Amino acid sequence: MKTITATTAAAMITAPGSGQGKSMVTAALARLHRNAGLKVRVFKHGPDYLDPMVLEVASGQPVYQLHPWMTGEHECRWRLAEAAQDADLILVEGSMGLFDGDPSSADLAKLMGIPALPVIDARGMAQTFGAVALGLASFDPDMPIYQVIANRIGSARHGEMLRDSLPPGIGLLGAIPRNEAMNIPDRHLGLVQAGELGDLDTRLDQAAAVLAEAGMEILPKAVTLSADAPEPPPPLLSGVRIAIARDAAFSFIYRANVDLLGGMGAELLFFSPLTDKALPEADALWLPGGYPELHGATLAANTPMLEAIKAHHQAGKPMLAECGGLMACAEELAERDGNIHALLGLVPGRASMADRLQALGLQSLNTQEGRLRGHTYHHSRLETSWQPIARTRKIAGTEAEPVFCHNGLVASYFHGYFPSAPALVATIFRGQPFHPLTEKEPSHA
Repeated sequence: MKTITATTAAAMITAPGSGQGKSMVTAALARLHRNAGLKVRVFKHGPDYLDPMVLEVASGQPVYQLHPWMTGEHECRWRLAEAAQDADLILVEGSMGLFDGDPSSADLAKLMGIPALPVIDARGMAQTFGAVALGLASFDPDMPIYQVIANRIGSARHGEMLRDSLPPGIGLLGAIPRNEAMNIPDRHLGLVQAGELGDLDTRLDQAAAVLAEAGMEILPKAVTLSADAPEPPPPLLSGVRIAIARDAAFSFIYRANVDLLGGMGAELLFFSPLTDKALPEADALWLPGGYPELHGATLAANTPMLEAIKAHHQAGKPMLAECGGLMACAEELAERDGNIHALLGLVPGRASMADRLQALGLQSLNTQEGRLRGHTYHHSRLETSWQPIARTRKIAGTEAEPVFCHNGLVASYFHGYFPSAPALVATIFRGQPFHPLTEKEPSHA
């Protein structure tokens, strides 16, 4: 087995909590160093689809998820070590606050040997800034913090006060002024998708210029990353043609999921349920999550596509529908404003948008074929007469999600991370039955 060892500058961009501005700071840092001619690789801690879209545009490189539970510790080490072979800088964007969650961003940083670089929103703050930085740095002695970033400062003098407040051993990488360039629109599931922002490149260049003016061109400390290369996936999908929905309505797709399908031998064909009139000729179909609720009228009006997907299902061909894909499979989709759209009708009942988050948290689908790890996160609810054949197991957060199966269709609000259970994923896309485990039965993964 080949071992990869490489050294490069790296940091975990984190914060005391959500809303501090770390996503845009990470993107702006990536663009700043990319514009300086460096190769920058960015990763995202935890299950997230939207931030990576922006980070890919910012860095010009693919972005993968890192999460000790969902992706596994070995995969975290391998992806970072592989990237370090030719990257001048590695940035990992944390999730929530530095110590929030289990495993937290701090847990990942410690496992990988990467220092944390907290972004602290300094609005309305002076000397207390130093207390916050000291608290983050001293909370866990195994979590090194050498520098912090002050965000949304009001003036140069404000930045000087923040710098002076820091305790010995902690420096200020930069003080970022309040600037519209550091903002990206968001909606109920997070940031607006990168593809919906026609001026995203301009915004990122402007944000990078703001960081340059704040003197943030200095690279973080270099770290050495090492990992054994993984074994290639088994060719369990050799010869299988899989059509994958990918457009503004269906875009929540982990790169690692697509990599695995291809690595197992599948031929991947992408199509748009919004604009295409026919499906590619395929053996199996994947409707991933996304924002079907924003495109209900367009989806409902594309009758040729609806009929093509129905025909695929009626023929008993395999089909996986995740979250937004499940919503599209319902008979009706009800928007918040009361508009109702007739959609695929493969699942009896109605998917309705709610005023608040309906589910959130890490979950797994445990079967004899493997343990598929992932998460749930949605603002809609499904009312259906169907009974699930299985339920995911809640690791953290809200209640477990039902999993529905019928005539080759596997549908759930659950988002799976495919590399965690290749055999189960292959079983689903080959249309073969899988066997859910009871609470007391062990899984193979």
